[in-house]
Amino acid sequence: MPHLFLDTERMANLASGMGQFCLHLGNELVRQKPADWQITFLVSREQVGIFGSSVDYLVATRWRRVWHPWTFDVWHCPYQNSRFTPMRKTALVYTILDLNYLSLPEYSAKRKARQKARYQQLVNQAAAVTTISSYVAEDVRKQLVVPPTTPVEVIYLGMDKPKDIVSSFTVKPDGPFLFFIGMLQAYKNVHAMLPLLEAFPNYRLVLAGPDDKPYVQELRDQATRMGVADRLIIPGPVDEATKWWLYANCDAFLFPSLHEGFGLPVIEAMSFGKPVFCSTLSSVPEVGGSEAFYFPAFDPETVVKVFQVGMETYDNDPEMPARIMEHSRKFRWELTAAAYWNLYQSVV
Repeated sequence: MPHLFLDTERMANLASGMGQFCLHLGNELVRQKPADWQITFLVSREQVGIFGSSVDYLVATRWRRVWHPWTFDVWHCPYQNSRFTPMRKTALVYTILDLNYLSLPEYSAKRKARQKARYQQLVNQAAAVTTISSYVAEDVRKQLVVPPTTPVEVIYLGMDKPKDIVSSFTVKPDGPFLFFIGMLQAYKNVHAMLPLLEAFPNYRLVLAGPDDKPYVQELRDQATRMGVADRLIIPGPVDEATKWWLYANCDAFLFPSLHEGFGLPVIEAMSFGKPVFCSTLSSVPEVGGSEAFYFPAFDPETVVKVFQVGMETYDNDPEMPARIMEHSRKFRWELTAAAYWNLYQSVV
């Protein structure tokens, strides 16, 4: 009986994008599990049993990062910074979500070189490398050396929208609002969206996500200088229910990020038929497709013009919400898990 090991230790933070990725992928892998396969999940102690009783669990502890003489047929690291890698010869499936770390200015060249060497070590060890977009696959081939016999397969993320939208959000906007969710760091480029508050005084702007970076104070200061601070809402991290409520009730979703491996929030917003305004950079156009609106530049005049024309187009096309929702259905966890099962079976 072939035995799959999946490192889902990052589910310790289920509010994070990585935690949700591991949770949804794990659930769907269990649902599709071939009868002749066994699965073991690496989890935090409190999450033993999270995928049901038909699979096995190992508890992630600090000492097991250096000593884990477990034997499996396939070992899947579903993110490039996994702290648990096989000690023994086994078929390693190594997923690279993005190489953004190597481009961010806040990290020194020395730290980037160490991290790049770690990525390269795992690529050298892998039986197969997967990425979550063609953009990342191309970036991997540019920045790392992939052995000629090692396949690089693009397997998109999925999206699972809840049927019931209930929120405990206590700071609901008191008027129409625009929405962004993600890490509030400079590369997310959300400061470029503040001119929309100047141009459209009826709107509020909700920026949800970790708010412990200096960039957040820069956003607040810029909004104060522009006289729009009273309509800028930064609630910090929000729970899943609140996230979905914000998608369902916003007038439009903004995603001007400069570096993305995939851009899952784009698909989540599209699942409600919402107009999405995006960057043209990295993987975002690959995910947003022809039904999203794109900023060719981020000067205030261009941002305001693209938004104005896009909203007019959306409002005057009654069939557009349905087309947007249909596009989002191309990204489903059942397709993601099926692609991984095909890959696991091929590398055994």
